[in-house]
Amino acid sequence: MKGVILAGGLGSRLRPLTSVTNKHLLPVYDKPMIYYPIQCLVNAGITDILIVTGGEHAGDFLKLLKNGKELGVRHLAFAYQEGEGGIADALKLAEDFADGGKICVILGDNIIEKNLRQAAGEFFTQTAGAKILLKEVTDPERFGVAEVIDGKINQIIEKPEQPVSNLAVTGIYFYDNDVFEFCNTLQPSDRGELEITDVNNFYLKRGDLTYDVLEGWWTDAGTFESLHHASNLVAQGGANQLD
Repeated sequence: MKGVILAGGLGSRLRPLTSVTNKHLLPVYDKPMIYYPIQCLVNAGITDILIVTGGEHAGDFLKLLKNGKELGVRHLAFAYQEGEGGIADALKLAEDFADGGKICVILGDNIIEKNLRQAAGEFFTQTAGAKILLKEVTDPERFGVAEVIDGKINQIIEKPEQPVSNLAVTGIYFYDNDVFEFCNTLQPSDRGELEITDVNNFYLKRGDLTYDVLEGWWTDAGTFESLHHASNLVAQGGANQLD
C-alpha cells in the first residue's frame, strides 16, 4: 500500500505566514507540519509516499525533504496541483503513482496522537472498497459528519447545521484503486471544488465503506488557533506514538 499526502492550497487563513511559504512547511512545535503525516505513514509501514502540492512555494518541499530517507521514506515523489480544485481533484494526480494498488490518503495538516497501524492492517486485508477514520468532536458542524447505526455508517453529511452525530470524518482515508474512477466522474460542488465527501459517499452507496474511530487526540493545523493548539498537544505528549 502506498501513501498520498495532500499538501496544496493557499493557506489563506494563515496569512501573512503563508505569503512566504506553503502552510504545510510551517512549524508545529519543533518540526515542520509536513513531517507529521509523513511519520504517520512510515509508522504504519507505508514508505512509498507521494506529496501533492501546488502554488509558488511548492519547490520548498524538495529543499526540506530531499529524498525523504532521513524520515524513513523509501521512495518520495511529488505531484503539482494547478489551481484550487479541492481534495478530490488533488487526489486524481495520484493515479499513476498508485499503479493499480491501494492507497492511504492524509491531509497534510492532520496530526494524530496515536498511529494508523491497526487501521492500515485491517484495510490491507479488506478485499475492496474504502475505510475512513472518525473521531468524536465537540464541534461536528465544522466537518463531514458520519451517522453510525448498528456498527455501520448510515450517511455522511458535509458540515451539517444540525449534526446527526459528533463523529467527524478526519482527513485520513484508505481507498482501493476505484477511487480514481469515482473522482473522474465528480461534478464541482457549490464551492467549485471536487469534494472528498462525495467520494466517500460513492463507497457508502456501493456498500464497501468501513470505518474505525481514532484513539487519542486528532487535530488539524489550518488556522492560527488550531496551529497553536496542535503545537501545544505535541509539546505535551508527542504525536504518532507507537504504543
